[in-house]
Parts: sequence; structure tokens; C-alpha cells
Amino acid sequence: MLRDVRCFAFVARHLGFSRAAAELRMSQPAVSQAVGRLERSLGVRLFDRTSREVRLSAVGEALLPYAEALLEAAAAFTEEAARLAVPGRPPVRLAYAPLAGALAARAARRLARRRPPVGVELRPAGRRAAAAALAAGEVSAAVIGAPFPRDLVTAARFHVAVGHLAVPADDPLARAARLRLDRLDRHRLLLPRDRPPGGMWARLAALLPGPHRHHVVAEDLDDFAAALDLVAAGSGLLAAPDPLVRTVRRDDVRFVPLDGADLRMTYGLAWPPERVSPELMALVQAVQETLWTR
Repeated sequence: MLRDVRCFAFVARHLGFSRAAAELRMSQPAVSQAVGRLERSLGVRLFDRTSREVRLSAVGEALLPYAEALLEAAAAFTEEAARLAVPGRPPVRLAYAPLAGALAARAARRLARRRPPVGVELRPAGRRAAAAALAAGEVSAAVIGAPFPRDLVTAARFHVAVGHLAVPADDPLARAARLRLDRLDRHRLLLPRDRPPGGMWARLAALLPGPHRHHVVAEDLDDFAAALDLVAAGSGLLAAPDPLVRTVRRDDVRFVPLDGADLRMTYGLAWPPERVSPELMALVQAVQETLWTR
């Protein structure tokens, strides 16, 4: 009966037997027979059919929500059975840079829809903390920024443009159409103490006019949203990645386009080569697919 209910729901969705049959990968006569069989077993008419169109009957409209709920329950039943068929399957523990939070969440949702599903535990962590968690075996993999530790395998690399400066809203710079780094010798920029060669922070420091006043805020600077508090307080200007500019709205901070710097941050999924597992490979695939479809 469940198959017949599925055919009813698909015909109701498309209001046509041929389109429903194509999506179900069944022949049109088979779908028509399934709906007819369901109507006979229930003693009701689910559709009003003419030579030109198919419409839900009043009874069909009333029963459709129950059919959809039944199909959702059946899918949940199958998913839970698949999960229970592999008892004790450990989840994948993923550390991620706060800037990559949306990517991590989408990859986790993608893995939850797999058959069987793969559980993911998410842990936000800066670059240094994520590397330490990987070394200690506390996480399976991490989305971290370049340069990548040489003892880790990396995949699914992607770039994030850094095309703005965050400035206090009451600063005269907030009214500028664009800003150039070589004209900011009277302003301080917020920088982390750890600026490994090849990374965005090292390139930014090299582009600043010297001698320049830096304000070192921490060993790492991974939580850009929190760093905006320092910008608003007048501690310095902040090179702002584009995802931050698109998602954060504050009355006390303005994002001014940065001209001529060509800055970007490179991230990637990293893991120790000795800890490869089917679940980890599923995570790698999910992250890659998420990057392809974003």
C-alpha cells in the first residue's frame, strides 16, 4: 500500500500521471494502476480526471497531508534502521574556522541525508587550536587556513577574498568610496602576532607602508565578528573577508572597499594521514560537493 500512496502523492504534486511516472521511474500505466488500486481499497475518488487535466478531488485534497506524513515517517523509519544497523559508529568530529561555519553546517546536513547517515560533531576553533586538536586526536579533521601543516593531508581548498576594511562608523574614513593600504600610514591595523609566511596576514603586513603602527590583538585572529568590537572601540582597522561583509550589519562599523591589495585567505580540509576512515572520506566528499554547489 505504501507504494500506492507514494504514487498518489507524486501525481498530486505534478497533477499529471506522465510527469509523476518519470520522477518515480515507473511506467505511466503502472502509476495509474497504483492510484486506481488505492482508490478502490479506500472506497474514494482521489482525482477528478478529464482528457485534458488531472485535479485533486475534495477527498484527495483532504487525504494528501496524511499521505505526505506517512511517506515522511516511512523515510525516517528507513533512515533510523540504517543507522541502527551499524551500532556504535563514531561520528566525524570536525573543527572549523568561524569564517567557514556555513560551509561546515552545510556539509553536516549533507552527511545527515546519506544512507546510512554519517553523524558530525562541529567544533569552532581557530587555526592554532584546530591544529592542536588534530594532533591530540580530539577531532577527525579541520577546516583551517593556509599555510597548512606539512604533516597533514589537505583537500577541498577554497579561497575567500578580503576586499574591505572595517572602520569605525564615526571615522572620516567611513565616508571614503575606496581605501588604499599605502595611504593608511597614520592609522593602525589590527593584526595577529602569528603571521606565517604565505598567509594573508603576512602579505597584508608586507603591503603596509612603513614604519607602520600595528595593533596586535592575539596570537591568531580567526573570529572576525568579535574583532569588530575592537574596530568600533577605535583600536584599529580590520581587513574584512567578504563573507563577513555580506553577513554582519553593525551601526558602529562601516565596511569600505579596499583598492589594489588583492588579498585572499585560503582554507582547506585537513586531517592526519594515519586516521583515514570511510566516515572521514564521506566528509571530504561532502565538503567538496558543498563547495561545488554553493
